[in-house]
Amino acid sequence: MPQTAHTRIDGDDTQQALRRMALVRLALIVAASLSTAPVSAQQFAPAIVTPPFTATLSNTAPLAFGMDAFEAERALGMPLNYVGGRPGDEVFLVIRTAGGSGFFNRRDRLYLQFRHGRLTGWKGDWGRNWMWQ
Repeated sequence: MPQTAHTRIDGDDTQQALRRMALVRLALIVAASLSTAPVSAQQFAPAIVTPPFTATLSNTAPLAFGMDAFEAERALGMPLNYVGGRPGDEVFLVIRTAGGSGFFNRRDRLYLQFRHGRLTGWKGDWGRNWMWQ
């Protein structure tokens, strides 16, 4: 049976349709492989970074054991006031003004203990102000 022009056109249309479908599939595969967005079903929450325990302590004085009086004065940025003791074994007082509200300044007392000219301890005194008793 000889092929007629009508059947040949139908065959060409079918082949062209198959080629188009193949090209569309190829284009979709290429587009999917070139996409820059990460594919994941669940977004991970950012890690919570907690500071080390020593960073959360309330002792924020920049002091270190073994400092002499001059180094402690320079580290605190305030003058040392003599309270008592023999030379080399003194107790000093530093009055620190650390913020407070806009109406009242906050004045914290910090006692420094020196033995043999070296800092051996310190104690903050946040007691009630004697003027308000």
